[in-house]
Amino acid sequence: GIVLFNIRRLPEVLGLILSEAFGWGPVLGGTAGAALMQGIKRGLFSNEAGMGSAPNVAATAHVSHPVKQGLIQTLGVFTDTLLICTCTAFIILFGGVPDASLNGIQLTQAALVSEIGPVGGLFVAVAIFLFAFSSIIGNYYYGEANVRFITSRRGVLTLYRLLVGGMVLFGSLATLDLVWSLADVTMALMTLCNLAAILLLGHEAVALLADYVAQKRSGVRSPRFTKERIPRLKGRIDCW
Repeated sequence: GIVLFNIRRLPEVLGLILSEAFGWGPVLGGTAGAALMQGIKRGLFSNEAGMGSAPNVAATAHVSHPVKQGLIQTLGVFTDTLLICTCTAFIILFGGVPDASLNGIQLTQAALVSEIGPVGGLFVAVAIFLFAFSSIIGNYYYGEANVRFITSRRGVLTLYRLLVGGMVLFGSLATLDLVWSLADVTMALMTLCNLAAILLLGHEAVALLADYVAQKRSGVRSPRFTKERIPRLKGRIDCW
């Protein structure tokens, strides 16, 4: 709604985004690298692409071909980053919040309040609570599934639950800068581990994608994958 009401300013806002991202000012001022690094960190925090945090959940889906679920996962990254994050940026830029000291959630709240009134701030607060709560539950489940895969010892699972509860308490009491720094470090370590796995298994994904595309081009409406379709994967696949 905010974007539609301010649609006449769209060329101005797009020009501002491009000039601040690719103009000579940021390059000569030395801020381009910092902006790129910040974008990578917050983008990773937003969509988790390449982090390896959600494949175990995606793998529980029942599909006829693994590439189908892979495409669904990429659609999630597209929706989160290019749609939701872009709309948030437009709201902030269209809102024209004068206070440059604001950042993050406060900036988004101020932009909404300036456009639709106090209800905008309440909406952001409720949305953030729901996002945070569901993220804690979801990530706890990811971790518990991994722990159960490694060991069935109840003591290890109890220790994991205590650590999760302790970290949630710590995160609510620590300073925001410390929480962000810890999140950046842990996500970077997790991403490096997952990228190594991607490099080792990437050719398998390429082979599966080639099989999916070949079936679609041959007129198969709903491609199906079986172990026999890629002989070199025989003995290395458990669920097809």
